Amino acid sequence: MRMVALGFLAGVCLLQTRSTLDAGPAAAGIALACVLLGALFGASARGWAGRYAVAACVVAMACATGFAWAAQRAEWRMADALAHTLEGQDISVAGRITGLPQPLAGGWRFVFEPDAAPEGVPARIQLSWYENRRAPNPLPALQAGERWHFVVRLRPPHGFANPHGFDYEGWLLERAIRATGYVRADAELLDAAPGGVMQWVHRQRGVVRERILAALPEGEHAGVLAALAVGDQRAIAEADWTVFRNTGIGHLVAVSGLHVSLVGLLCGGLCSLAWRRAPGLALRLPVHKARALAALAGASAYALLAGLGLPVLRAWLMLAVAVLALLSGRRLAASRVLAAALLVVLVADPWAVLSAGFWMSFAAVAIILAVLGGRVRPPSGWRAALRVQLAISFALAPALLALFQSFPLVSPLANLVAIPAVSFVIAPLVLLALIVPVDGLFVLAHGATVIMMDVVRPLAELEHALWEQARPPPWLIAAGALAVAMLLLPRATPGRLAAPALLAGLALWAPPRPEPGAFVARTLDVGQGLAVHVQTHRHDMLFDAGPAYGMSADAGRRVILPYLRAHGVAALDLLVLSHDDIDHVGGASSLLEATSVGTVLAGPHDADARWGAAWAAQAGAAGAAWRCQRGQAWEWDGVRFEVLHPGGEVALAGSSRHDNDNSCVLRVLGPGGALLLTGDIGRNAEAQLIALEREGLESDVVLSPHHGSRSSSSQAFVAATSPEHVIHSAGRRNAFGHPHPEVLARWAQAGTRNWRTDSQGAVTAAFPARGGERVSIRAERTERTRYWHGR
Repeated sequence: MRMVALGFLAGVCLLQTRSTLDAGPAAAGIALACVLLGALFGASARGWAGRYAVAACVVAMACATGFAWAAQRAEWRMADALAHTLEGQDISVAGRITGLPQPLAGGWRFVFEPDAAPEGVPARIQLSWYENRRAPNPLPALQAGERWHFVVRLRPPHGFANPHGFDYEGWLLERAIRATGYVRADAELLDAAPGGVMQWVHRQRGVVRERILAALPEGEHAGVLAALAVGDQRAIAEADWTVFRNTGIGHLVAVSGLHVSLVGLLCGGLCSLAWRRAPGLALRLPVHKARALAALAGASAYALLAGLGLPVLRAWLMLAVAVLALLSGRRLAASRVLAAALLVVLVADPWAVLSAGFWMSFAAVAIILAVLGGRVRPPSGWRAALRVQLAISFALAPALLALFQSFPLVSPLANLVAIPAVSFVIAPLVLLALIVPVDGLFVLAHGATVIMMDVVRPLAELEHALWEQARPPPWLIAAGALAVAMLLLPRATPGRLAAPALLAGLALWAPPRPEPGAFVARTLDVGQGLAVHVQTHRHDMLFDAGPAYGMSADAGRRVILPYLRAHGVAALDLLVLSHDDIDHVGGASSLLEATSVGTVLAGPHDADARWGAAWAAQAGAAGAAWRCQRGQAWEWDGVRFEVLHPGGEVALAGSSRHDNDNSCVLRVLGPGGALLLTGDIGRNAEAQLIALEREGLESDVVLSPHHGSRSSSSQAFVAATSPEHVIHSAGRRNAFGHPHPEVLARWAQAGTRNWRTDSQGAVTAAFPARGGERVSIRAERTERTRYWHGR
């Protein structure tokens, strides 16, 4: 069973790394061949050789079966796609809201299941509905299960594609959401009553959430209680998330195996107390079986209340397998039960391997089995709890570095406080308040949460509370996992002393940087905006900080900071803000608040309120802030940086501080080539640059001015720069039509290759350290494509 489960897992993982779905029949054929070969070897071969041959065939069969099953499930799901003819068109749909609608700033986001729609509309879509500023009436309060008629505009799933970035398209695929869009007009409520059992459940979840928030109008941690009660984490404050991340206790507010098991243990314990006092019942059904059934029933009820989302469903399936194994009456090893649970989860959800929670959950259970199992005298009581917590905090370090590029060093101390507080005080009070309609219980639970946060917050604020480093390569992660496994083995295990050396190599690993004279420029996929990371041998510069994504999100926090952390960039030597348009400075405030910046070089404008305070704080504490103007130049590691525009006192006629023509233009020049960063300049600024620079504009790679706008990239500018590559940073189907087809054609006619972030993801240009070598350039969606990307 264990080898079969691991083989099936390997097959599923292999499928989820493919760029196409054309090998499913071949995998099914391989599985059948393995069955025949296994039968042949089993009938003819004898001894250890025959047994190993049969085992190898069984594992290969399991791998091929997992691959074929995942491929078939993917084919079914990918077939439910938005028709290309409907993309961007007004579509009339009617259907029901499923799940909990999420309130946004000035609107709602929710999953919608159409029951009356044109052919080509997927069965599940995600919609956003924003207030019309011109309309006097606010949006209605949406509830799960309501049936509405909408006019919507849809598009296929699309997310940013950056190195080690979040795969939004894969996240939507796992949840069977095959299109996203927004409500245009003509919204009409058709039926307020829920249309099914799960919709009624989601309605009750919404009622519970509102009850908690109403009972704690001033509660700073009310969102934590809502997360524990109904699995809704959207109301948790950003400050709380920072504490959870730095201390490693975020798993306590994400409903998962811990909470489902806790409820199951509580219900099973209560049932056991009652069952033992009824001899007639105990004679009909043994106490341990009644306890298991009660645990499964209680956990099922809680899983429903939490919305039966994918993490909760995985935890419930694991518990259900364990209960069925107990009810079977057979004495099964815990590792076999875990393997059976793994198989059930993968059959139900082949995309589970894309989730960090899947790996963390099974790894945690395996660590617990390794710590407590196979011992002559296994630890018990508080010693067992302490040993398990220390082992989990230590053993999950390689996985945390691989998935999140960080590891909370204070996690053991924080969890020693938080796990008992949540498990024995906060969560029971919340669950009791759901049964007993006394809001005072929520107040008590919130008070206990305040005390817990007051204890763990100082740990989160320690200087080295969180170990952060670049994402290690897969081979080093595997070596770290092997080292952890060796350390969990008994003390006399051979080779155990080599494990600390492997872990030290994992913790001290640093990504390679360009050699002196070389540099790498990566244009990040941030949507309709610009952010370019330029890295030399020992220095890092960011040119622009991307756009804002509404009132509560921006490219700095969502894209740039995770990217820098994954690449081991702890501080920026220079942040250049070409001008004050929101698509170029929208993420600056988040960057300046979260990371150290040596110098800020900004375009000719005043300190904007969106990022001015953070800029001033950084300028006083970490470096200086300067205005960008022609003539500024410096050299890093054999690479020269030159500001070409705007001029000192003379700005272009008729320009203002909002004028794109006064954007900062920067040229980066090394022995192996030149890069030109142009901001949002238009044709007037291009003409001025040509007049002043003449021969100094030639570059190997150019960032197209103003995202490829029709008002930029004049014929004269294209000829003066004469690059081999031009990169257009723009959002998919943006409202401005960037990059314009005429601009793309103009660059192509000059012999320049067009690259664009909206369809190709982040674009990386590597400039060599020596002349005579060509600049290499690649796109993220080409390097790391998956079968669901762009579909």
